Amino acid sequence: MSASSESWSARAPDAGRAAVIAALGAALFAACFLLLHAGPLDSYEIVDTPVYQGYGDAMLDGRVPYRDFELEYPPGALPVFLLPSLAPADDYRVAFELLMVLCGAAAVALAVLALGFAGASTPKLAAAAAVAGVAPLALGSVVLTRFDLWPALLVAGALAALAGGRERLGLGLLALAVAAKLYPVVLAPLALTYVARRSGGRRAAACLGVFALVLAACLLPFLALAPGGLADALERQTGRPLQIESLGSSLLLAAHRAGWYEPTIVSSYGSQNLVGGLPDAVAAAQTALQLAAIAGISLLFVLRRNDAAGLLAASAAAAAAFVAFGKVLSPQFLIWLVPLVPMALGKWGAAASALLLAALLLTRLWFPTGYWDLVALAPGETWLLLARNVVLVGLAAVLVAAMAPRREPSRRR
Repeated sequence: MSASSESWSARAPDAGRAAVIAALGAALFAACFLLLHAGPLDSYEIVDTPVYQGYGDAMLDGRVPYRDFELEYPPGALPVFLLPSLAPADDYRVAFELLMVLCGAAAVALAVLALGFAGASTPKLAAAAAVAGVAPLALGSVVLTRFDLWPALLVAGALAALAGGRERLGLGLLALAVAAKLYPVVLAPLALTYVARRSGGRRAAACLGVFALVLAACLLPFLALAPGGLADALERQTGRPLQIESLGSSLLLAAHRAGWYEPTIVSSYGSQNLVGGLPDAVAAAQTALQLAAIAGISLLFVLRRNDAAGLLAASAAAAAAFVAFGKVLSPQFLIWLVPLVPMALGKWGAAASALLLAALLLTRLWFPTGYWDLVALAPGETWLLLARNVVLVGLAAVLVAAMAPRREPSRRR
């Protein structure tokens, strides 16, 4: 064991203390989630639950997803659409919210446990639980009506399993997360690198096999029953134009305020998007930047870190880069970062958590109440959007800094 890992272990809280903090973080998340229904916090919403209910009811009626009805999400999302449909029709949203608050609370608890396995101190565990716990209040009503807490839970579980030495379980959960919402695929190279360096190439190959088998189990039945429908659903996730909330779009909207650009906005793919030659070029450039950033983070992890703390920081950095530089950036994508960003350790990790809260709050200032004003090119919402996206870019950069190996204080002889 290295001196660094010995030092981390010396400061790590015992398992019981980490479990208590995890439970408190989960309770805080649940309380903040429920507070969104209280008084002035219960305000205008833009909801997706009617769409989810349509999917769930169709499955209850015996219709096959992708074959008998169109579905824009991967197969791993189906359970969270179906389960609330088992309740009375009028109670679908209540059942869905109950499912999401359970997912979110569990994700917070697992994030804290992952930090405990990585050797974080008790104050860091408490800080992470607090940041993730208050996230619903910071982001607002979008957490109530989107299913993104489900893949966030699976990702948190995967990282907790990996940090705790349950490597095959970790890759299996990560495959389920990819099947639920595609973004966790950017964490797979990091996870496999971590396993290879910790346990050897043979174990990494076995974990890769588990990942592939779980992903195949989720996809192949629908590929056999409805190959065209499944392909269309996956294409909808990758072939979308430049969404109005993305970084590139916010820069173009700022250029519009300066009189340099005249945007054309269309509604497609369930969102509002900028279209035309320039937005298409910006979307292509963003995709290239996104891929380059994620590849660079993976390479940096290979070169600089081989411990659990490094895996957690690199995972948060990769997810933040995926969100910040993607040509699609819906407000619910920030939910993905809630359990991940507080896992980063050190002074850069603390700065990252502060930037996460800032991004959540900046999003809440214009979504959902000002969203249609943004579409109408209102100046206030335009500048708020740009500020939020700049913060997200800064968050990705700070998380990359958090990947650097910690310098332990020198000991007197």
